[in-house]
Amino acid sequence: MLKTIGVDSKRKVQASVTCSDLCYQSAEALLKAMEWAPEEIEILIYVSQTRDFLLPCTAIVLQDRLKLPKSCIAFDVPLGCSGYPYGISVIAGMMSAAKIKKGLLLCGDTSTLTVSPEDKKTFPLFGDAGSATALEYVEDSGEIVFSTGSDGSGYDAIMVPGGGSKEPLEDGTHEIEKKRLGYRKGRTHLHMDGSRVFEFSINTVPESINELFSRTGHSPETIDFFLMHQANLIMNETIRKKLKFPLEKVPYSLKNFGNTSSASIPLTMVSQIKDELSSQERSLLMSGFGVGLSWASLILKTDSIFIHDLIEYDG
Repeated sequence: MLKTIGVDSKRKVQASVTCSDLCYQSAEALLKAMEWAPEEIEILIYVSQTRDFLLPCTAIVLQDRLKLPKSCIAFDVPLGCSGYPYGISVIAGMMSAAKIKKGLLLCGDTSTLTVSPEDKKTFPLFGDAGSATALEYVEDSGEIVFSTGSDGSGYDAIMVPGGGSKEPLEDGTHEIEKKRLGYRKGRTHLHMDGSRVFEFSINTVPESINELFSRTGHSPETIDFFLMHQANLIMNETIRKKLKFPLEKVPYSLKNFGNTSSASIPLTMVSQIKDELSSQERSLLMSGFGVGLSWASLILKTDSIFIHDLIEYDG
């Protein structure tokens, strides 16, 4: 299994723990370490597919838990694999347009709660994680360049069919179905067509990034680190080789944490290249892709950014 999906270990929350709990602890620790007062935060965006309630949005709950001001903009973006680059595009765009000084981007999922323990395609792959990214608007700072897209014809390639308005919770929704491959799962479990996701990812992602390179004049030689969503090892390595990135420029957190949805890129930054990002200016390419089907890539420069140590949830 390690040779194919690349996962050796992962984190799994208890059923009572939400993704917002993980993001709350991350945000609280980050604000304290950076000596940012809660009342300074003007925007909070929560990127996740595992929200606390059907309504209100979870960002509203987190705004209150973190004691942010009532003037703080707070809303959810319900994206998974592509969520971190998309989240940066949304929060950076709003901060730039409105000259918002400080913001928080909280990303993650508790995916293990939606997979069947008997599903050999999904259960070994997914792990749980939450992240917090602090952003500050600075006049005349470097441009962030994005390439984004979606293909809704593949919406059912990765999905949880039951529990929404199309298939509301009722008697039978939680019923476990016997599958021909020998494992069982219900309509409220994650269903994934691995071959469709693989074909989409290895073709669309390189095309999108090459378009971004063409538009910006960048290349693998000008990028210090290529931070990919940690989908699975075979998929990511196929993309890396297609784009001709050397292995030393493509860090992996997959082995130790599994596929952690929208938290996978910031988790890779924290766990794999913290010292490199904290010490000097770096040129980064980030790319998220998957559920939707959707994809988003960006190129930005960082300059000795502060990165908090990895936190193991203790709630």
